[in-house]
Amino acid sequence: MSNSTSAASSSTSKVAKQKQQQLEIKDKVRVLCLHGYRQNGDALKNKLGSFRKFAGKYAEFVFLTAPHQVILPESGGDQAAEQRSWWANKDDGTFKGTNKGGPAFGFQESLGIVEEAWDKQGPFQGLLGFSQGACFVGLICGLAKKKLTSIRPDFAVLSSGFLSGSLAHKSAYEEIITIPTLHIYGLSDDIIPKEMSQDLARHFKNAEILEHPGGHYFPATASQKQTYINFFQDRLQEYLENLELQQANNVTFLETVDQQTAVDSSNSDDSE
Repeated sequence: MSNSTSAASSSTSKVAKQKQQQLEIKDKVRVLCLHGYRQNGDALKNKLGSFRKFAGKYAEFVFLTAPHQVILPESGGDQAAEQRSWWANKDDGTFKGTNKGGPAFGFQESLGIVEEAWDKQGPFQGLLGFSQGACFVGLICGLAKKKLTSIRPDFAVLSSGFLSGSLAHKSAYEEIITIPTLHIYGLSDDIIPKEMSQDLARHFKNAEILEHPGGHYFPATASQKQTYINFFQDRLQEYLENLELQQANNVTFLETVDQQTAVDSSNSDDSE
């Protein structure tokens, strides 16, 4: 082989490798994100700016806004247009994470909206939720386990999450969830105490726990960075491996169909 041919071959190999690396960087898992009570999709997106920078190489995050406007008892029952809720668990139409035995007003409508987004804005591989949104993610995982929703998450991230105290939701926690999950909570959280987040995590078999010393927020400092990177790296690797396996199975299926078609055609020719 001449030097020019060798150089051309080496150059072609480098270009191919660069293209492969670019393709790998573009491959990301897609995550549907659910905000907390009195937030909205844009508010959560803004609060997760640093987190998205950490995980953005491996995941794309899509933020959904709840359909129900928050009722403000302190304002005589007025509604706050920018503050949203996934459901209410108190008779006055408000929500409190620590409330037990209450209703779940508006839950089915919210579930329908998330199901629609999962279907029409997807495909998605994972769910992320903060506070009431994390409670919602836990419920969806339980419903998915029982095949009571069209949503099928492969993984979930739950920050300041808790078990719903609404009576209508008790059956969602009957089975242990096996998908990989990351549970994040603050040791000084006085809105959703850490014990409530720990109770939720116990319903997940493959749960990774990330504690932080702060309160009711989604942490994204240097001390949490590597945990986020590792979690989403693993989820992306699993997704790409499953994708490769599906493609291989599709090829095998098509080859089998082609072979069967050829046999059928040959038998038809023989009969003539």
